[in-house]
Amino acid sequence: MSTTPDPMPRPLDHLTECGADSDPALVLRKEVLSWKDLRSRVSRMATWLADAVPENGARVATWDSKGELTCLMPLAAARAGLVHVPINPLLKRAQVKHILGDSGATMLIANKARLASLEDGDVPTGCIVHHEKDFLGELVEFDGGLAPSSHNTNDLAAILYTSGSTGRPKGVMLSHANLWLGAVSVAHYLGLARDDVTLAVLPLSFDYGQNQLLSTWYAGGSVAPLDYLTPRDVIKACAKHQITTLAAVPPLWVQLTEQEWPEEAVNSMRRMTNSGGALTTDLVGDLRRIFPEARLFPMYGLTEAFRSTYLDPDLVDEHPTSMGCAIPFAEILVVDAEGNVAPEGELVHCGPLVAQGYWQDPDRTAQRFKPAPAASEYGGMAVYSGDNVRRDDNGLLYFIGRDDAMIKSAGNRISPQEIEDAARATGLAEEAVAFGIADERLGHAIHLVVRGQGDEQSLRAALKRDLPNFMQPAVVRRVDAMPLNPNGKIDRSRLKREAE
Repeated sequence: MSTTPDPMPRPLDHLTECGADSDPALVLRKEVLSWKDLRSRVSRMATWLADAVPENGARVATWDSKGELTCLMPLAAARAGLVHVPINPLLKRAQVKHILGDSGATMLIANKARLASLEDGDVPTGCIVHHEKDFLGELVEFDGGLAPSSHNTNDLAAILYTSGSTGRPKGVMLSHANLWLGAVSVAHYLGLARDDVTLAVLPLSFDYGQNQLLSTWYAGGSVAPLDYLTPRDVIKACAKHQITTLAAVPPLWVQLTEQEWPEEAVNSMRRMTNSGGALTTDLVGDLRRIFPEARLFPMYGLTEAFRSTYLDPDLVDEHPTSMGCAIPFAEILVVDAEGNVAPEGELVHCGPLVAQGYWQDPDRTAQRFKPAPAASEYGGMAVYSGDNVRRDDNGLLYFIGRDDAMIKSAGNRISPQEIEDAARATGLAEEAVAFGIADERLGHAIHLVVRGQGDEQSLRAALKRDLPNFMQPAVVRRVDAMPLNPNGKIDRSRLKREAE
């Protein structure tokens, strides 16, 4: 790969052309697909889809665990001129009903168990339902084969639905260019190569999870998808497949660092990436201890613009809590309430990775997607993240908190992350979540939920030592395990609902 990423996007299905015929591309449970196999199967799948769903731009949904269907469909649907709607396999029928209806899906392909969970009326009229095994079985004898497409790269390629932890799920519209340039960007700054093997543990319905496939394939490498039940499953897979690249979110990293890692699971690891929440100093230290030779890439992103920043691994030890700087093809501005560039304010993402808005939701699109600030070099539409950040003198960004998550207590604006960081720094909490609950006297009363071995009295004493009075939690609650949302992140909304 060149040292400068190519800024010219291509149709997403052209990713099938990036690897050498005999090299492995996809490591499935019962077989390994070479790049030649990948090209053939994507072509057959795309031809079948184009014949079954002739309407250009129609939506095709998949609801299944990781496998041939869910891994190849992003490329096959793109080649057929269709829009892929991946549904998280952890979602239940009510959420799936909403996604199918909201997207106007023309076809749903899922496995037997998931189809059996649906009830009458869950699948919209006119939506054709296919069993995954029947669909894949038909492809084996299917003769057709679509060549790589010449679609306009601004055409819609996918709709990724948010987890829906607050309000109804939103469908983020992503073009061929969004997905292609996202793959190019990540492959370049991670330094991915043809001999890399990525363990895909994150949901493929998650932008970060789907990019595990796309960025690795852009580099000509191979992907081993894994649906894991325990952290030990991840470790075993790293050893079995000699994994070089592992992406995770903080709750999973915490679980993984609490395990013993044999040498055969560590020796091949070249890089680890994190998004979906900030790494802590202690967690960085644990990862350094287990993987002393691997490069650690903290990253920040949002589905509406895919990925915004990453921290150079060489800077992690000195700046372990930084979000880093803009990734290739992203312009990141920090603006104040008047839209002027400032050292502290809202993070605004400009450039070609910005999504096309929310599917059939102009009101919420207008709230998040707005004209870029005057200082932008790209111009056009930008994503206003709602996240407050600060930029230091070296240009490094640091997360402060979300506007809608800031705690307003006794006239003070308090960052939940500051309380969480202090709780973990005591050594009495492995994980911590802070939030505000409405209080007539204070405005917000601070609630702190922690997982760890320390007792409440010791934790409170440590917090009184380290934090000012106005940041002391009114309530401290201990849990044996943090609830997770379908993307593997801590479900903060659920914790807050339980406290209200």
